[in-house]
Amino acid sequence: MNKVKFGSRETVEQIEEGYELAPKFGSDGLMPCITSDARSGEVLMLGWMNAEALHRTLESGEAHYFSRARQVLWHKGATSGLVQNVVEARIDDDQDAIWLRVEVSGSGASCHVGYRSCFYRAVPVGQEAGQPLKYLEDAKTFDPDEVYGDAPNPTQL
Repeated sequence: MNKVKFGSRETVEQIEEGYELAPKFGSDGLMPCITSDARSGEVLMLGWMNAEALHRTLESGEAHYFSRARQVLWHKGATSGLVQNVVEARIDDDQDAIWLRVEVSGSGASCHVGYRSCFYRAVPVGQEAGQPLKYLEDAKTFDPDEVYGDAPNPTQL
C-alpha cells in the first residue's frame, strides 16, 4: 500500500483546482462514499471510508469501506462474493466525499439485505408525503441468511 500518497491541504485553489489528491476526512476520520453501478448509473449504496479504506480501494481496484457499526475495515464482497470492482473513482470539489462507479461480481447486488441497491424503497413526497414507503425492487437477488449465516447484522437500532 504505497502507490497512492495523499497530499497535504495547503490552499483552496490547490484543493479545488489542483491535480493532487488531498482528501479531507471528518473529525471521526471518515469520508462518505457514494457507490453507483458503472453501466446504469443507479446508486447502489452510501458507505464510509477512512484513509486505509481509501488507500486499499485505490490500490486494489476493489471497494473497501469502514463499517461504523462494527468499527472495522471491510472489503466489500469478501464474505458474499459480491465484490465491487472500481471502474472509476471521483473526488468532489473540496475533496471530502468520494464517488465510486463499480461493476459488481455475482448477482450484482450491493445491499446486505439482499437487494441490488441499498436504496430499494422510495419515500413519498409532495401530495403523497406520509404514505408508506414504496418498494422499487420486486425481489431480493440473494438470500442474506444463506450468504451471511449468523454473522451480525450491521443495521443498528
